[in-house]
Amino acid sequence: MKIKQVQTKEDFKTFLSISKEIYKDNIFHRSTEDDITRLLIEGPSTFHNHASVNPYILQEDDRIAGRFALIYDQKLPGYVQVSFFEALPHMSEIVRMIMRKARANYPQCRRIVFGLNGHLNYGAGMLLSRFDEAPVFGLPYCPEYYQDYFKDFKKRTMVSYRFLTEPFFEYHKIMYGNLDFNGITVRKMNKKKLRQEIEIYTYLNNACFPEHPFWADRDVEEDFELFYPFRFLIKEENLLFAEKDGKPIGFFLWYPDFNQLVKGGKSLGLRHVLRYHFNDPINTFRFTEIAVLPKYRITPAVQAMILHAIPYIKRSGYTYGEGGFIFEENRDSIIMTRRFLERATGTRMEPFRRYAIFESEL
Repeated sequence: MKIKQVQTKEDFKTFLSISKEIYKDNIFHRSTEDDITRLLIEGPSTFHNHASVNPYILQEDDRIAGRFALIYDQKLPGYVQVSFFEALPHMSEIVRMIMRKARANYPQCRRIVFGLNGHLNYGAGMLLSRFDEAPVFGLPYCPEYYQDYFKDFKKRTMVSYRFLTEPFFEYHKIMYGNLDFNGITVRKMNKKKLRQEIEIYTYLNNACFPEHPFWADRDVEEDFELFYPFRFLIKEENLLFAEKDGKPIGFFLWYPDFNQLVKGGKSLGLRHVLRYHFNDPINTFRFTEIAVLPKYRITPAVQAMILHAIPYIKRSGYTYGEGGFIFEENRDSIIMTRRFLERATGTRMEPFRRYAIFESEL
């Protein structure tokens, strides 16, 4: 087994095509995250201004056995990240080989993490459950055997929760429909001013999540690069802002499960955009992020944003919502989420899917 650094255009092509071999007989995998892989591996991206991204191919004799990228981000200096990992089964040496390469490249680092793809906003986690279902758009998928490669690592687990939308809607209309929001207003983003709206989104992300595991502050251009390719799929109501006295204090990002538009290794394209807008087959939305500035967390800003979103979600006919991911070590968020959903649905909430980021000393 040997590690080959990606350098040529042909190498990049090979790196990106490895997943087709891994998932060629898997009907549940979706390739809708490939654009993010290309953004970080091929670039150029604003992320590269403060992070080094070094992709590699794993070769065994004459066959390609896997891939990974070593990422060192100056904004998350304590870690070497092993990102976009894919590998064939029964490759017992690959993790040790990757760790040796990481030590050689980044001797100043003392920790290594598998499953963080540059930043939480780009993708994180390896799937631990429900391998016989397609993932919701934006949530990871991988073969079940991947977790066997990391049995000796610290497991930082994350969960998602799935819920029926109708009781969720009814609960919020009953509980908060006549609530006095103390001057808090909610508006949807203006796509004609997408760059300015992403500035607000980035500001709120950085202000709301500094204590979140593996968080690193974002640049506006990074988030703009992330949103811009999806501008024809994302609608204005998918990003809501809560405001107080005309100033942004919180946001709610949700979107349909675009993975239901595609099959297998297909990427999202024009025909999927048209299908979504003219014959929407999607029955699930992802409750992606909702956050309020610390100063306003005791206000009804969260309830105001959810109430504002309900007519849009209901009009789309989505039967299910899936929220997450949430780190299980974040007990306050887990307790709040479960209480929030259990009161709304009248059903005891257990995690629907589980994921993990694997961490170790280097």
